[in-house]
Amino acid sequence: MKYPRVLALILAGGKGSRLGALTERRAKPALPFAGTYHLIDIPLSNLLHSGLPHVWVVQQYLPNSLNDHLANGRPWDLDRTHGGLRVLPPYQGAEGEGFAEGNADALYRQRKLIREFAPDLVLVLSADHLYTLDYRDVLERHLAGDAALTMVTTKVNKREASRFGVVETDGERVTGFAYKPEEPATDTVTAEVFLYTTEALLGTLEALAEEGETLSDYGDSLIPRLVERETVLAHPLPGYWRDVGTVQSYWEGHMDLLAGKGLDFDDPAWPILSDSPQRLPARIERGAELDSSLVSPGARVAGRVVRSVVGEGAVVEAGASVVDSVLLEGVQVGPEASLTRTVADLGARFGKGAQVGGEGELTVVGMNARVRGGRKVEAGAEVPPTD
Repeated sequence: MKYPRVLALILAGGKGSRLGALTERRAKPALPFAGTYHLIDIPLSNLLHSGLPHVWVVQQYLPNSLNDHLANGRPWDLDRTHGGLRVLPPYQGAEGEGFAEGNADALYRQRKLIREFAPDLVLVLSADHLYTLDYRDVLERHLAGDAALTMVTTKVNKREASRFGVVETDGERVTGFAYKPEEPATDTVTAEVFLYTTEALLGTLEALAEEGETLSDYGDSLIPRLVERETVLAHPLPGYWRDVGTVQSYWEGHMDLLAGKGLDFDDPAWPILSDSPQRLPARIERGAELDSSLVSPGARVAGRVVRSVVGEGAVVEAGASVVDSVLLEGVQVGPEASLTRTVADLGARFGKGAQVGGEGELTVVGMNARVRGGRKVEAGAEVPPTD
């Protein structure tokens, strides 16, 4: 079928405060995942495979941490003369200036540019979720149902549903919506993929602004108004989905991957693409012990690594033990050091005999932090980043 003109907006400006030390010095979409990828690779790859070439990235928090990785859109074939990738940072001197107070406010501030681009539909995506999806399937359902909004939905454990926008449906049609309710009515939640008819989106945002309604996040007034007054459809996501907006869910996403039930980054028909590292393959020294783990290019392992992800250029020395952990780029684990259920950010170093983490809550060690030799860091602790 011939598709209408679609503009994809990736909202990449959030601070990601629920990720603690992992986002103190980077935007959440720039956070590495699975050793060699970054979270923003997921929506960008889905857009490429879906044949949608008009992509805007709305930025705010620490944009430089993301821009180097975006590489003008080259890894996703978005560095083109017509269409392609466009980065939208905060600005001054015109209507909409300043910092957005949430994702709906971010859309409202870009309304003039959206009208000038004149898309028929606006596809709004977040960049902190793991999933694959052909967005053309969402387009077809949206057009067939003559909807103002089609939201992609998924199922979660009901006790976790209060973290999300909770959806009630009657068949395909959305009949109720509650944003992060204390007592969720269902276990169906939004997967943070929203396809709007342009006039329904902009007209509703402008009407809400004129009425003085809160425009911070989409769940505050934008989606409730559309559910109340327009046709809103649900499109169930057929496969794996995980929100990785907390340290726990970020770690769980890696454990899913190691267990063989997470996102398939290497699906030949739908690969996740990235700005790949140019490094030698990983080096595994004599005497190293590896079990159910991923080891990235440039890494060196001489110790014991079990159910863990070892990032680019990371080092695990002889006698060291890394279990149920995620090591990002350049982490160095000294001889006889032990890390258990730990997420260690870029450049973190652990001296000889350091004991970090354990059973119970996850331990987080920030960017470039130093854990001296022999030090014990209790499970559930957070070591802040250092210069």
